[in-house]
Amino acid sequence: MITRIKKWLLLSLVVGILLAAWLVFYAISPLKLHPNSQEIVIQPKSGLRSIANQLVKQGVLREPWRFILITKLLNKEPFLQAGSYTLNKNISPYQLLLSLNHGKTTQGSVTFIEGRTFAQMREKLTSNDAVKQTITGLSESEILRMVGSDYSVAEGLFFPDTFYFDRNTADIVMLKRSYDAMQSKLAKAWAGRENNLPYKNSYQALIMASIVEKETGKSSERPMIAGVFINRLRLGMRLQTDPTVIYGMGVQYKGNIRKKDLITDTPYNTYTRAGLPPSPIAMPGAASIEAVLHPDSTKALYFVGKGDGSHAFSDNLEAHNRAVVKYQLKK
Repeated sequence: MITRIKKWLLLSLVVGILLAAWLVFYAISPLKLHPNSQEIVIQPKSGLRSIANQLVKQGVLREPWRFILITKLLNKEPFLQAGSYTLNKNISPYQLLLSLNHGKTTQGSVTFIEGRTFAQMREKLTSNDAVKQTITGLSESEILRMVGSDYSVAEGLFFPDTFYFDRNTADIVMLKRSYDAMQSKLAKAWAGRENNLPYKNSYQALIMASIVEKETGKSSERPMIAGVFINRLRLGMRLQTDPTVIYGMGVQYKGNIRKKDLITDTPYNTYTRAGLPPSPIAMPGAASIEAVLHPDSTKALYFVGKGDGSHAFSDNLEAHNRAVVKYQLKK
């Protein structure tokens, strides 16, 4: 009887060792996915069996039970996390299990670029396949209420930057992050501004920053360009900046600005109206915000593009006209 028991124990031990070796071999063997990388999605609130079956349906596993077994043996079941994951071709079941435990979900990203408009910002979100679309068809005012803003015009209120997020994050969440970032950075910059600037509030500074953003081709010139526009504001001169005219034209702008456009009045035409336009015309970056709150001290009232992204600055109209002839008319 004792001999029989010993034989059964020995057989059980051998079977256990073989089973363990087989499971180890399975756990460390590459899954050899096709194509070379594969994106999978694990649904929220999924249990172990559901996750294993989802992996089978998505072509990652041939059957679910071996994955379930090693997960239970390694006590990893409580730590499995839902989300989107990108798997490389040679990932093993054990590496897959670790990824699902550590929540190494595929991150999406979206980049909002300085000088772009809110409409272009929305297009970026709409075309991003990692973003969950929730604001399609909503108006600017509805979106602003959702991000907690009291403003009625969205332009310029969002900070241009690259934002990273888990896939299937709602578009309004990304807008909220960008909006909060702008409000925080603007408030800090406004608190540290120079004295005696011709702005009634930080929003007017934001409007000016958007103009400087659109006018600047060379980064180092931002404070100088800001200085020119500030000089004009102080003297009661019209800003006469083409980007505001273009913004006011909207879809009527076809790539060229004509004399007719400069004399056609809109709320944003700074050739026909004095002072700042009613809202920003684009997303200004941090450098433009700093420039309008810490402008260069200059007597310049005019500037003209040299054709290489830089500008020639002039203190009077006569000098400006000469610069126009030199750099624009090439005479």
